[in-house]
Amino acid sequence: MSIEAQGSTQLMRRTGWLLSGMVIVFMIADAGGTLLAVAPLKKATLEIGYPLDLLWLIGALALVCVALYAIPATCVLGAILLTGFLGGAITSHLRVAGTLAPEMIVSVILGVLAWGGLWLRDPRLRALIPRRRLAR
Repeated sequence: MSIEAQGSTQLMRRTGWLLSGMVIVFMIADAGGTLLAVAPLKKATLEIGYPLDLLWLIGALALVCVALYAIPATCVLGAILLTGFLGGAITSHLRVAGTLAPEMIVSVILGVLAWGGLWLRDPRLRALIPRRRLAR
């Protein structure tokens, strides 16, 4: 591998960990708020139609997903589970709002950042999902 390719790979890996780190920090903060049952999350949970006694389970599931995502050996499984978790959040908000809501946009962005960060930091995933160039 050339020095330029190694530098590019190192830059990609660092950028991937930066993006993944943003997702990890956001999800830990969200799960922590859910586990602590802060007032705005309690209100939103009731508005969506979930009982408050499920807050601990929702927070715990978020923590499990993000923990699996953060561990390199289980990062792909974690990304899959995290995507499902975020998809459930999007569906729940869509059911209530009936239109595009800011919470839905945040969930989509987190999902894109999670997979983008993982793609950048894991060469095996880049080999499995290669970037395509348009034929001229």
